[in-house]
Parts: sequence; C-alpha cells; structure tokens
Amino acid sequence: MNFFINATASLSRLFGYIAASLLFVAVLVVCHMVFTRFVLNLPTSWQTEFVTYVLLASTFLGAPWVLLERGHVNVELVPLMLGDRGRFILAFIAYAGATALCAVIAYEAYIFWHEAWVEDWSSDTIWAPKLWKAYLAMPIGFALITLQYLADLLCLITGRDTPFGLPAVNQEAN
Repeated sequence: MNFFINATASLSRLFGYIAASLLFVAVLVVCHMVFTRFVLNLPTSWQTEFVTYVLLASTFLGAPWVLLERGHVNVELVPLMLGDRGRFILAFIAYAGATALCAVIAYEAYIFWHEAWVEDWSSDTIWAPKLWKAYLAMPIGFALITLQYLADLLCLITGRDTPFGLPAVNQEAN
C-alpha cells in the first residue's frame, strides 16, 4: 500500500512539472505570435490553436498534482461543524464518489480519444493537427486523478491523513 501511495504521489508530482512546462511553452508561443503579428506584420496560423490545446493539456495533466497539494477549491464549512466521525464519513463519501466519477470520466475520455485516433480526426483549421494528440491528455489526466483520489482514500482509511486535512476535533480542545 505504501508503494502505491508513494508511486501515485510521484506520478502526480511528475505530471505537475509537465503541466508547468506546458504552461511555459504556451507563454513562449504567445510571445512568438505577438512578435510575428505585430512586429513582423505576418499572419499566424497555428499558434492560437496550439496554445488552446496546450492549456487544456496542462489543466488535465496538472489536476492530480493540485489534488495532491490540496489546491482545489474546498468549502470547509460543513466539515468544520462536524465531529471526527462525521468528518471521516463525509470525507469517505466525498473521496469515494470523486474516485468513481473520475474513473468513469477517464473511461469515457479514453473512448473519445480512441475514436479520434481510429477515425483519424483532424481539426478544421489551416494547421489541421491530428486531434488524438490533443485529446490524449483527457484520459491520462483523469486516470491519474483517479489514482490520486484512490491514494487519498487509502490514506484516509488507514489514518495516514485526517479528513479534508483538518486537525482532529479532540486535539483542538487540548
């Protein structure tokens, strides 16, 4: 179990770095596009579409790292009002539900990606990139976030982590 949790955390960190690198590439391409358009007064054909795909890939591939670092928006009002057992039950339901939802989306995203690959879809632009390359980030990202949710669920069940990362109610009274 430790191996799975540590390996998942390492994968989430790796893809966090990949997502950050993709953001950096997107910034460079936008700078290139601005320079080409407004300084050289030349048309651009691929940059806007490339940046769109790269930003989407960065979002999907970086989501597991954000979950690992507890960076998603989290409303703690209800967990703060509950005791330790209530927090555990709520966290278990939330983590299990999120794991199941992300697994279903990963499966559906894989089917969508596979269809784009088999049918050789291309975008309807002048650049016309193969869409399977752009869509590949969806099943990978959702598979990784499913693994990260599963690791978080295991940490919750085994007591390695507290529900929602909040301190125990009994510890606050001491």
